Amino acid sequence: MQPVSDGYGRGFTGLRISVTQRCNLCCPHCHREGQLRSEDEMSPGEIGGIASVAASLGASKVKITGGEPLLREDICEIVSSMRPYVKEISMTTNGILLAGIAGQLKAAGLDRVNMSIHSLSGDNLSMISGIDYLEDFRRGLEAADSAGLKPIKLNMVVLKGINEGEIWDMAEFASGYGATLQLIELASDRSGCNKEFFLNRHYPLKDIENYLAANASDISFNELHRRGRYTLVRDGKTTRVEVVRSMHNSTFCANCGRLRLSSDGRLKGCLFDNDGSSDLVGALREGRSSEELRDMFLKTIGQRKPYWS
Repeated sequence: MQPVSDGYGRGFTGLRISVTQRCNLCCPHCHREGQLRSEDEMSPGEIGGIASVAASLGASKVKITGGEPLLREDICEIVSSMRPYVKEISMTTNGILLAGIAGQLKAAGLDRVNMSIHSLSGDNLSMISGIDYLEDFRRGLEAADSAGLKPIKLNMVVLKGINEGEIWDMAEFASGYGATLQLIELASDRSGCNKEFFLNRHYPLKDIENYLAANASDISFNELHRRGRYTLVRDGKTTRVEVVRSMHNSTFCANCGRLRLSSDGRLKGCLFDNDGSSDLVGALREGRSSEELRDMFLKTIGQRKPYWS
């Protein structure tokens, strides 16, 4: 079916679902999906039920996030609960626990993974994330590759004064696994743009993207957010880099077709919007019908507006 559209002509094409706020890292740039603090977590059945309603309105993709999703012992059950309803299920993970479960996730219906790694230096990684998890990450990456959780993307948040000098090393590392490096510019809501961490660590990626555009052998654009995808041939090796620049980016927001579902079951239209959230899981637990849940989705879609415009 055709996706339902909001008032800005943006179709509802996907759902980003946080399954936990728990994490085994402590990265200072983590936005925690914009979620308010909560220890409540949806069950696999609740997640599957909500995914089925989203699919009935045209959503074809689900991204599982956290916190760290693999801290959920029932993560495979969560994946399989959604598999009948959507065309693609992907997951963002730090990879620390992935080696022991990659094959099971694939069998449950997970299609691919984004793996967060912000440095190849143990010291820098410890500075950013609290621990040096590079070896666990490598094992997880190899397991994901072997299990066929592809295409794999490596997420690197670029932080001024820490890891901006590692971009090309990280691109080469990703290309060794046939993965795409996804460079992510540090983001904040409007109120955070003047805070100390953002001012000290924000590294603009515009010049990097201009270089990629000038030197790429092929350029394409991700349908979601219209993010640039660049293919380069360096030293005889093919390197693929995608750039995520959301700050003050009206094009990014104008091409966003995702809703977000917090780990405690609240639906919202944007990372930075909590005021208009709807308590979907509360409605489920009260025994509300699928039609009533659809109406809650439609209300959230109708209230959506681009954050950066």
